Amino acid sequence: MCGIVAAAAGREVSEILLEGLRRLEYRGYDSAGMALVDNEGQLQLHKVQGKVARLEEAQALDPILGCSGLAHTRWATHGPPAAVNAHPHISTERVALVHNGIIENHEELREELAAGGYDCVSATDSEVVAHLLHRALAGGDSLFDALRATVARLRGAYAIAALDKEHPGTVV
Repeated sequence: MCGIVAAAAGREVSEILLEGLRRLEYRGYDSAGMALVDNEGQLQLHKVQGKVARLEEAQALDPILGCSGLAHTRWATHGPPAAVNAHPHISTERVALVHNGIIENHEELREELAAGGYDCVSATDSEVVAHLLHRALAGGDSLFDALRATVARLRGAYAIAALDKEHPGTVV
């Protein structure tokens, strides 16, 4: 089980994301993370193994601020508890994605992505979804249409939220 929080607003949202994660802590988790599109239009990321308090410490030491973002608490299913396996997952510094559930065909998708030049750095099934989404966006689709095309390739049961730095006011 995990927790997913997303926000897009006309104001800074990092505290909204952290508060959302704090309210979901009772569900149990082993890592936490958040990604925001900052004021310069760049995707910024904090991921930690451990509690939301560690994520708050990372944010206090190196604040990332923006008007749209995603946050996630993870309970490991694919890949051990580790910061590299925490969500959000990023593809080519453009797309951030969080996921809850199981992608049954992640191994074949990982092989397909590797053949296409994508490098998966985590042991999760979720990272392949971020790369598939990036590939769909590179084809010119909107974030919504790209995510729809991406989930058509997935087998399993899941929930997904995604953010594209090229369209920072939109979270799907």
